[in-house]
Amino acid sequence: MILIKHIFSDMDGTLLQSDCKISETNVQTIKESQIPFTLVSARSPMEMTEVIDKLDLKEPQIGFNGGLIFQKQDQDLKILSEHTLNIDSLKKVIALVDEHFPKVSRSFYDIDTWYIDKFDKGVKYEQKMGGQTPKLVDYVSLLKQPDIKVFKIMMISFDAIEMKQLIEKVESINSGDMSIKQSGEYYLEITSHLAQKSRGIKYIQDLEKLLKMDMAAFGDGFNDLSMLEMVGTPVVMDNALDGVKEYGKYITKNNDEDGVAYGIKNFLQ
Repeated sequence: MILIKHIFSDMDGTLLQSDCKISETNVQTIKESQIPFTLVSARSPMEMTEVIDKLDLKEPQIGFNGGLIFQKQDQDLKILSEHTLNIDSLKKVIALVDEHFPKVSRSFYDIDTWYIDKFDKGVKYEQKMGGQTPKLVDYVSLLKQPDIKVFKIMMISFDAIEMKQLIEKVESINSGDMSIKQSGEYYLEITSHLAQKSRGIKYIQDLEKLLKMDMAAFGDGFNDLSMLEMVGTPVVMDNALDGVKEYGKYITKNNDEDGVAYGIKNFLQ
């Protein structure tokens, strides 16, 4: 069996259970493997901190789908690389959603704050799942600030047909500077076109002088495909979205059955 020197893992639907918590089995297996481990997530750093601390991760971590590469040092973040959204593109997306999809929840993130301009069903759902507290602001005033940096737009729809239409409509106004990915059944996330999970992995690959065969990755969504293609051992969750499983060398158990731990024990060691 090939010796794996670094593991990369998506969080939601992969490392985390349906309640958005990491199981003790996953924690213990990852620690006992002693293989360097990097979270690769659409989440913001503040939403990754609890898991980083539980796993005692010292390696670079990847947030905002590759828009931010950072290391947590005590209570501070060391920023290694960042790619933010064009503010004009952000304004266009918000205007489009407000005009054509008034029921869709839309909000956005800078490096440490989740901004909303109204408490809707989607915000309440995300607040319950992620445990984060949003900041209620006036978008027009906020986006006039010259130093504002936006890493991600998050949109939530609980209607599959509406989600499909939303993706098509947002894609139609994309001038090429946005990466538009459905990261789960209800979530559509937009980052800079330079924010790709594969770019984050390439950064760490170059930093640690790793070969493709040295790396393994776990994922479940379409925003994980570039990551899965970057590594020699791609492992896909049993609960993965349709069309994702074909990208896996192995299929592991689902996220509520400690699929990452099972994959490490059975496919990587």
